[in-house]
Formats: sequence, structure tokens, C-alpha cells
Amino acid sequence: MKILSKTLVPLALLATAVGAHAQDFPASGKTITIVVPFAAGGPTDRVARDLAEAMRKPMGGATIVVDNAAGAGGSIGANKVAKAQADGYTLLLHHIGMATMPTLVRNIPFKVETDFEYVGLVNDVPMTVISKPTLPAGNYRELVAWINQNKGKINLGNAGVGSASHLCGMLFQQAMSVDMTAVPYKGTGPAMTDLIGGQIDLMCDQTTNTTGQIEAKKVKAFAVTSTKRLTTPALKDLPTMQEMGVKDFSVSIFHGLYAPKGTPAPVLKRLNDAMQAALKDPDFIKKQEGLGAVVVTDNRMQPAGHKAFVAAEIAKWSPVIKAAGVYVD
Repeated sequence: MKILSKTLVPLALLATAVGAHAQDFPASGKTITIVVPFAAGGPTDRVARDLAEAMRKPMGGATIVVDNAAGAGGSIGANKVAKAQADGYTLLLHHIGMATMPTLVRNIPFKVETDFEYVGLVNDVPMTVISKPTLPAGNYRELVAWINQNKGKINLGNAGVGSASHLCGMLFQQAMSVDMTAVPYKGTGPAMTDLIGGQIDLMCDQTTNTTGQIEAKKVKAFAVTSTKRLTTPALKDLPTMQEMGVKDFSVSIFHGLYAPKGTPAPVLKRLNDAMQAALKDPDFIKKQEGLGAVVVTDNRMQPAGHKAFVAAEIAKWSPVIKAAGVYVD
């Protein structure tokens, strides 16, 4: 009995410490940092800042800041969180890169599936298939006919290797069974400028980057990659790819919240509860709608649903990336 009690005492003390830590989380005066693995000012950075603001109140007024750690296709910032102390004070807000990094980034220093705790999915940002304004097609079916008539002569722009527009473009080519000349740019800005100017023919990019250009009629829009039509005024008349007969074509640049592996379960629950409260905040929803994003309301806002979704996305994108033979060092 004496040996048993000596074994149980440390375990009891550990359980009490973990419980107390979770109960006190976040501790007064301690800052929660959300790491964004991309530069400030981009769509992911904006989502993170909106989320941080919306989570402050349900976290008891805690200070939540955003830290931009860009580079290597988003893996530098992700690795920073994977190696951080597992106490709930360092989090990661990442997009579809969590599903593409395992295949896209060479020598990745962590495992997406096992080195993180999944807190929950935040939003979906659909993509749009757009073209230069002078392209002689007025709807999606006419676009397909034009593509088939111009095989070997089509330029497809993107914001750089591994970018959302690059990934969507690869999937689009695969769906069309047509090889197009990929034209990578250093960001969406210059790619969009050349599309508007007619230097490239097509692009598949996030609604956060295309809605304004579509509304201003600077580019032509043919379809959205969501499973349902969007309600945004400039996009509401666009059909989905699946409506147009492209089976299982669904691409969204989702954003999810992650913590280092080993973060205590009660702390993760506290974070998830606060995140779910943020996702129901009218101001947060309005801000996301302004970006063309759809706030998650299904089981993916729960850790298990989030993790299962990312696993399915890894399986979806891995063969596409391997077939294209593109990598980030």
C-alpha cells in the first residue's frame, strides 16, 4: 500500500496542477499569440486579426496578438508553433497549406497530422474561375468550348508556387484534361494586374482577391468552387463547378486554429469554446462576409471534425501536387 500511495501522489498532484492551469487559463497578464505563417496584410492575416478580436471577450478580455512568421510555403510559422510550449499561449492560424505542406514542402520539419492539436476550423474562402476581360466567352460552357479550341495556347496565372491560385489552377487543369502554361507571379497583385491587362488568359483565385475586380467588371467570372452558390451580390449569379458538370470539384481556402501537441485537454476546450463564441459573433460574421468568406457552422468547428477534414484534404491534394511535380524547398 505504501508503494502504491507513493506512485499515486505525484499523479494526483499532476492532475491537480493541470486542472488548476486549465481553470486559470488564460492567466492574468499573460498574452496569447496567434502565429500567422504569412506576411501582414494578406487574407490569412486579416482572418487572424478578426478572430483575435472576436475571441478576446469570451476569453475574459485576454490580450491576444498576431505574430507574422512568413516563409517556406507557410512551414516556418507552423514549425514555430509545433515547437512551442504546449500551454495554450502560442497558437497557429493556417489555411489550406496545412493540407498541402506534407507533399509540397521538401524536408518539412514537423508532421501536420501528429505535431498539432486541432482546435477547430474557422472559415471557408471559395475560389472563382476568372479571365481577362477580352476573352471571347460569356459563360462557363462557352469558356470550356474556348479552352478546347485553344489547347496548347492558354496561359494560366497564379500568385506563386504553392499559392491558393496555383493549387486551384492545377486542379482546374486536371478537371479540364488540358495542359495550360502556368505563369507564376510574386503575389496576387501583379498576377491580377496582368490578367486585367490581357497578358494572361485565366486565373483561379480566392473571392477575397477577386470579388472587387468582378464587381468592377475588370475581369470576367465564370464559376465558383464552393459546393453551393454564394450570396455575395457580385457572385450570386455564378454557378458552382459541380453545377457545370465538373464532378467533385470543390476548393476552398479554409482557415483553422491549431495548438502544439500536448496542450492540456481542458485548455483546448477553453480555446475551442472561445473560438465557437467568436464564430457566432455578428461583427465577426459580417467582417468575414466582407472578405467573401463563409464562417464554419458544421462539425468542423470541433477538434475531431477539423482533424478529419484536414486529413481528407491531404489525401485530395497529394496526388495533384505529385502529378504536377512542384515543390517548395
